[in-house]
Amino acid sequence: MTAQGGDVVASEFLYELWDANWDDGPLGNYQIRRHEITRKTAKRIYFTLARGRTGFVDRPRIEAEGEIFYRPTARRLYLTPPEIPGRPKQPSLPELRKAMADAHPGRGGTDAGFIAARTRYERARAAAAQTEVTS
Repeated sequence: MTAQGGDVVASEFLYELWDANWDDGPLGNYQIRRHEITRKTAKRIYFTLARGRTGFVDRPRIEAEGEIFYRPTARRLYLTPPEIPGRPKQPSLPELRKAMADAHPGRGGTDAGFIAARTRYERARAAAAQTEVTS
């Protein structure tokens, strides 16, 4: 999205949890689709759908509840990206670091517990570093 004067403005989106195999194959191949918000008024949020069509939702309701059912195309839209069902939430690096410290033998943990916690932390840290490099 570009503002007047050519300045680039970050786009805002509504999000949809979409099952890519809903009609031909096993369920659960979820993806998150983004629909760019094109305009906001006091009562409505306008956004783009597939093939350039425009839709709108009730702004006070979606802002109060965080989600809304968009009836014309039978989809649920969210203000923030929804959690993908069936995938466990990955602990953050600080949570893993704390678990590693709590499992340390000097704090009442065991050697095996500490080694397992450290392995989980190092794998998550390497994955986060790899994500930063590819971004």
